[in-house]
Parts: sequence; structure tokens; C-alpha cells
Amino acid sequence: MRDRIVLHRIAVFARHGVFEEERRLGQKFYISVTCDLDLSTAGTSDDYAHTVGYDRLAELVHTVAVGRRFNLIEALAETVADEILRTFPLVEQVTVRIDKPQAPLPVPVETVAVEICRRRTVAQG
Repeated sequence: MRDRIVLHRIAVFARHGVFEEERRLGQKFYISVTCDLDLSTAGTSDDYAHTVGYDRLAELVHTVAVGRRFNLIEALAETVADEILRTFPLVEQVTVRIDKPQAPLPVPVETVAVEICRRRTVAQG
């Protein structure tokens, strides 16, 4: 499968982190998602019903990211992936990357990130 829908660096302000200060003050996160799915029907029909709308996908990511607090960005990424696979049956596989540019580290870095890839299972449909 080489068809993909990609949303790159959705900016969200949220209160995720292990440290109390991160949870109290909050910070900006960037979330990128790559959805693998068959886009041939959408491409030939030019019909929105045969694809995953970028608007709905971005809204779901934002809702998950600001709707709960996570200690770990790994858990945020896992939840985003699970919700995408649950909500959008056309998506066969999803890659989620969470960038945390203001992570409290003892040395300067531009960003820290986690990236996970999850495939649809039989139980997910």
C-alpha cells in the first residue's frame, strides 16, 4: 500500500508531561499523522465519501490531544493511533509522531519526539 493521507505538525497546546510544572503551565506539541489507505476509489470517483477527510482527521487528533492529560507522549501517540483506527475504517495503518519542542532537558535540543506505527487488527474491523 503506497496511498497515504498526511497531516504534518498539527499544533496543539496541552498539559502533558511527568513534571508538575509541565502539567500546570502547559506547552506546545506538534502531532503528525500518516494514514495508509486505498485512495483509488476516491481518486476515480472524486467523491468525499470514499476518503478520510483531512478536517475530521485533524479535529480528532486535536480533540484527543487536549481532551485528556498524559504523563508520556508515548501514551498520547498510542491513544491518537487507536482513535484513528477506531473512527476511520478505511485506514489500514497509521503512523503518529509527537514532537515536544519544550521538553525539560539538561542539555539544549531542538525537539524530542516519539513515533509509533499501528496496523488495523481483526478486532478493529
